Amino acid sequence: MIIGIAGLGLIGGSMAKAASAFTDHRVLGFDLDEAVLSAALSDGGIQDVLGEENLPDCDLLLLALYPAASVEYIRSHLERLRPGCLLIDLCGVKQAVMGPMEELISSPEGSKLRYLGGHPMAGKEKSGYENADRDLFRGASMILVPPEGRREDLEQNGTLKLAEEFFLSLGFGRITLTTAQEHDRVIAFTSQLAHVVSSAYVKSPTARQHYGFSAGSYKDLTRVARLNETMWTELFLDNRDSLLTEVDGIIQRLTEYRDALSDGNRDMLFRLLREGRECKEGIDSYENS
Repeated sequence: MIIGIAGLGLIGGSMAKAASAFTDHRVLGFDLDEAVLSAALSDGGIQDVLGEENLPDCDLLLLALYPAASVEYIRSHLERLRPGCLLIDLCGVKQAVMGPMEELISSPEGSKLRYLGGHPMAGKEKSGYENADRDLFRGASMILVPPEGRREDLEQNGTLKLAEEFFLSLGFGRITLTTAQEHDRVIAFTSQLAHVVSSAYVKSPTARQHYGFSAGSYKDLTRVARLNETMWTELFLDNRDSLLTEVDGIIQRLTEYRDALSDGNRDMLFRLLREGRECKEGIDSYENS
């Protein structure tokens, strides 16, 4: 296949490097930064620049841009895409992207195309092509989200199989199928809340005094505070309702710990800590079964 990748940051760049290293597909890449394009051509991450003239050649187009930019890219290039081309967005939210994308695919110009939502569950705290890694997706889960009511059609026409085989060839260890609503609800907890908590935690004045007093716990909890605030602001607001539910929930649970400490209530604090341990052990046991 000829693979087009719009956006060569950490995710798009890693996709390009993995596809070039582990498959026989020809990889074309687009990025607004000319230095990134030069680097990707130089190190073999892509074989050519993705532009107006070769966009119609793409069998598969991966959108590794911010959510709004992904939609705008397709809106601007809809008539250039060839019939049968499969579009997969790689954005960290789904409803905010898939709604507008489905409208475009349903238009007369877009009806000839195929579309899936996607979200690779892999990353680093450092962004940009310079941190892209062909092995970033080794053993990771790739989430695929068929448009509402289209899963059966996409299974029958081979689209889902094509997408699954492609991502497995990049090193992904698992394909997870879900809906846009379920994706956004769960990702608010597994990813977005973790970034909020990490960002708030590291703002403690004591953080500046941690050297010599910290080990794995500090490193684990602060790792994702080193984020791309432009991207995460957009993702948080695109998934505001689900994230607010998770933020409100953790505030409520933290208040229970605070009250137990304030009251000197040993029994309550013991119970809260035990419940947390048992919850973690139960989750780990389920995952390993």
